[in-house]
Amino acid sequence: MVVVKNLVKNYPGVRALRGVTFDVDKGEIVGLLGPNGAGKSTTMRIITSYVTPTSGEVSVSGCCVMRESLEVRRKIGYMPEHVPLYKEMRVDEFLAFRARLKGVRARRIRARLDHVISLCQIADVARRVIGTLSKGYQQRVGLADAVVHDPDLLILDEPTIGLDPGQVRQFRETIRSLSPRHTVILSSHILSEVEAVCSRVLILRKGKIEASDTPENLKKKAACGSSVHVEAQAPPEDLAAALKQLCGVEDVETAVLENSWCRAVIFEERGSDLREPIGRLLLERNWVVREIHRKQATLEDVFVEITHEDRA
Repeated sequence: MVVVKNLVKNYPGVRALRGVTFDVDKGEIVGLLGPNGAGKSTTMRIITSYVTPTSGEVSVSGCCVMRESLEVRRKIGYMPEHVPLYKEMRVDEFLAFRARLKGVRARRIRARLDHVISLCQIADVARRVIGTLSKGYQQRVGLADAVVHDPDLLILDEPTIGLDPGQVRQFRETIRSLSPRHTVILSSHILSEVEAVCSRVLILRKGKIEASDTPENLKKKAACGSSVHVEAQAPPEDLAAALKQLCGVEDVETAVLENSWCRAVIFEERGSDLREPIGRLLLERNWVVREIHRKQATLEDVFVEITHEDRA
């Protein structure tokens, strides 16, 4: 669907992209992550034909971005971070206008409007002036604009910026519903959103791709790993000594709580899940337990691990 090979982009005195290579398959929702200045926006602008690369190849649905720019643009829906809307127009009028600009045939415009208005849940504001709408509704109108011409590829740059938690959740469900009919490349600084929506994640750092995998696999590979947290009524020294004997334990930290309770954090070796052996151990020692849960590395942990030098 999207093929990027050895993409390089130089600006005066700056190399923004340094040989970026990746593929996106049809129906995937891929998150493009990275700190500020990593090259995310440059990559998206090249794919959408807004910027010409210094070297490398990019194709969308088999069309070359450099040689077949107009055809590529017909296949792409782009929602930038700050959505450009004609705020004096009514929602349905704006979408009909945008559909005509994007080459939707006159006889199909009504059907496309009905589809995107339903998809983006804006039927109740379809006849309202855009400038009177809330930020959340304006973002939905921007998404409707991006999909009105039924593109193969959607590129969404910070689509939930400025939305409240309820609006973010609704928007997230809408993005999920776009697959598999549309392939989606999503850039966001809200890593929990990317983790919840994307089937694969690309992490850019200093113009290079440092990681490419599913969110789950990236979390499993994280150096910080996972840990099991226990609160038990046990002497901290005895609890720590017993836990350290278990196979797969990397380290144990304990803290004394109130009324002879103790908290233990058991750091697992990569690939281990120690909840069952820890539970059996506590039962065998007759230690009363009031809490046991496992904390896994998050996508945020992975992101910080890969990009930490950029904040040093």
